[in-house]
Amino acid sequence: MATVAEQPLTPASEAPAAPVAKQGRAKKILPALAAVAIVGGGAVWALGRGKETTDDAFVEGRVASVAPRVVAPVKNVLVKDNQVVKAGDVLVELDDRDYQVRLRAAKADLAAAKASLRAAQTQSNVTEASVASNLSVAKGGVAQASAVAGTTLASIEQAKADILAAEARAKLARSEFERSDKLFAQGAVSKADYDAKSAAQEQAEASLTQARSRLIAAQANVSNSAGTVESARGRLLAANAGPEQVEAAKAQVELATARVEQAQAALDQAELNLSYTKVVAPSDGAIARRNVEVGQLVSPDRPLFAIVPTNDVWVVANYKEDQIAEMHEGQTVEVVVDAFPGRSFSAHVESLAAGTGSRFSLLPPDNASGNFTKVVQRVPVLIRFDGDVGATLRPGMSVKAVVRTR
Repeated sequence: MATVAEQPLTPASEAPAAPVAKQGRAKKILPALAAVAIVGGGAVWALGRGKETTDDAFVEGRVASVAPRVVAPVKNVLVKDNQVVKAGDVLVELDDRDYQVRLRAAKADLAAAKASLRAAQTQSNVTEASVASNLSVAKGGVAQASAVAGTTLASIEQAKADILAAEARAKLARSEFERSDKLFAQGAVSKADYDAKSAAQEQAEASLTQARSRLIAAQANVSNSAGTVESARGRLLAANAGPEQVEAAKAQVELATARVEQAQAALDQAELNLSYTKVVAPSDGAIARRNVEVGQLVSPDRPLFAIVPTNDVWVVANYKEDQIAEMHEGQTVEVVVDAFPGRSFSAHVESLAAGTGSRFSLLPPDNASGNFTKVVQRVPVLIRFDGDVGATLRPGMSVKAVVRTR
């Protein structure tokens, strides 16, 4: 067994040979790695220059809630979950019997209102004609009564003149009779002359009585004529109030017209309510969140479906506030949807939001409270696809958006 003293010793010149070789290789590799890192970093910088990228982006669309316009029980549900529908397709049929009855009642009310309007128009025409006729008759009656009154006054004067003449004749007849009576007593005149004078006296007295009777009659006619004149004037005053009657009749026509319009509006509303018993799709899309069953009592405050359009979608990308300095409308965007790996979609920037997302949240941060911590804010950017994307994109899908700012 060899001792330690007997083992051969390595020469001092041969011991550092391996470390020297390693140092030589390191001097060659390290510069190469540094060059590769510089070239790679430069390539990454060059390729990433003029691009802003974010994964905080999602597909968005106009999700429409479908609710009934009237309160009624559900009679029939015509669609299923996730079914694709077109705008105007009937989705739900409601029980329309109550609204059919209301429609018939509205039609009856409209017919009654139109009949009332025709009656008011007829009454207005009759009133106008009657007023014109009554005014003419009243004016003629006043003129006639005035003429009669004038004639009666003339008759009184004539009667008075006749009385004077009759009194004169009666006085003369009495004088002649008295003289004849004296002569007949003396036998100076014959019986025939005496009888003639007596008859003449009686006739004169009768004429005087008749003249007085005519005066009394004429005076009575004057009173009657005065009453007739006043009556005719009263009818004229009543006829002069005819324009007010015409206005009142026209007001009734206007009132009836307003009632017809009111009844027509009620009929239109009844027809609308009846049409609302068929719930239709407001736009193209797929049915989601179905919340209706047959027999359920529905009302406008509870949505029945949500319709998600598949042909009108866009992307909302939430970029950091330090990424939007050079971003503006119209810039080219490359969109990659997680649901379609390895495929990119061409798009463009349509608009940038007016504020950050936190500013429009339900409870915006109050930095004046004293516990301020700076957090990088994000600004929503609306990105619109260029033309038909050729794929079914659903709202809520995650995407990656790359905006070319240069």
